[in-house]
Amino acid sequence: MDEAFVDDVTDAGEREEAHRARGTSRPITVVGNPVLHKECKDVTAFDEELGRLIDDMFASQRTAEGVGLAANQIGVDLKVFVYDCLDDEGVRHVGAVCNPVLEELPAERRILDDSNEGCLSVPGAYAELARPDYAVVRGQNAKGEPIAIEGTGYFARCLQHETDHLHGYLYIDRLSKRERKDALKQMAEREPRYPVVAND
Repeated sequence: MDEAFVDDVTDAGEREEAHRARGTSRPITVVGNPVLHKECKDVTAFDEELGRLIDDMFASQRTAEGVGLAANQIGVDLKVFVYDCLDDEGVRHVGAVCNPVLEELPAERRILDDSNEGCLSVPGAYAELARPDYAVVRGQNAKGEPIAIEGTGYFARCLQHETDHLHGYLYIDRLSKRERKDALKQMAEREPRYPVVAND
């Protein structure tokens, strides 16, 4: 593993459990909520409040059975996401990233994977979406130290999906009009299996 990349594999289960035990699960905001449709504010205070938010995000992610969660998905306008995601080799990655920036990949690394994608903020809906099967995200940890994370396959998709959230994009925004309409129809026909914030 490149020294520049954070080790998010060691003690993954214990770290996730510790965050979750301290946190309080919050309901998930859904498509249409204004906080999901604009770029979030940068994290500038790496303090106890940020630590509590990250704990709550891990608790909320677990309740909703998600693999990644952005702060705006629980109504908080800050650039931070958490993840608890398996890569295609079945290795579990757990971590939190503040102010993430997705690295531009050289053309030879842009191998597209058009697997199904879903989102806790579009409950019950899935659609195929082509994304590179490798991703590098750079940002900061909860202490404000610079970090870099690399992912392949499903985990790469997760990193791209969560970074999108913090810039005001849902995965359905990357679909054709017809596919987006179909995803929203799927959502309308299904009851969410976790608490959501109704859009007034």
